[in-house]
Amino acid sequence: MSEVEELRQTLARIAEMAHSASNGTSVEGEHNGSNGQDLPAADVPGCTVKTLPRRLLVKAAATAVKINPVNAPVAAPMGAAADLGVMDRLRLSVLTAKYWGPTPRRLTVSFMESTSPDLRARIVSHMNAWTRTACISFVETRGVGQVRISRAGSGYWSYLGTDILLIPRNRPTMNLQGFTMNTSESEYRRVVRHETGHTMGFPHEHMRKSLIARIDAKKAYQWFLQTQGWDKATVDAQVLTPLDERSLMSTPSDQTSIM
Repeated sequence: MSEVEELRQTLARIAEMAHSASNGTSVEGEHNGSNGQDLPAADVPGCTVKTLPRRLLVKAAATAVKINPVNAPVAAPMGAAADLGVMDRLRLSVLTAKYWGPTPRRLTVSFMESTSPDLRARIVSHMNAWTRTACISFVETRGVGQVRISRAGSGYWSYLGTDILLIPRNRPTMNLQGFTMNTSESEYRRVVRHETGHTMGFPHEHMRKSLIARIDAKKAYQWFLQTQGWDKATVDAQVLTPLDERSLMSTPSDQTSIM
């Protein structure tokens, strides 16, 4: 594959990941439609990392650090935040990771709509693919789960890691738009496992600094203007602004990551 073609494929993938953000949401899109068909970027449901309301950001950061102290920002542990102003505390909350920590943990799962037993089992089994490399497992409950899945909302999305604990119990924490038993196995592997990764605290891999560094900004501006209608500011915000590495506990960046 030529360097130009590789760049085109990389930008196309990022366009899918960022699609829903172009429609006014605070997210990046990924994946093909749940019917397993290849869809044009404009029709691809967005993969959303849902963000909490501003008023809950400091509380969410404190919750994340209480559950897993390593989540605290390296630059300034949350314990030091007591003497900081509101804006400084908000800045620290952005740098706080949302991982569940190294202690084995089971998260309960429930479904917002009436869902057949075989479909529930299939979704949970794909969520538990992570148990091969992580200490988090998922188990269905007849009550209200910590992870609450809807298939009726728009797009594919999840809140990030410990943030799910701040979502009202009558609202979903993950959405799998239109998933049924007829959805292709490849979509289960790609979408369900990806959204579960967000639930475990993993952000989008394509926002890693080392991956963004591979993008030719001039070509990206041109490509996204032609294919998505994005201006320079939108491309900067949704494609070329990397995650703060201080907020990550991670292995080296991996462009083939499920995330």
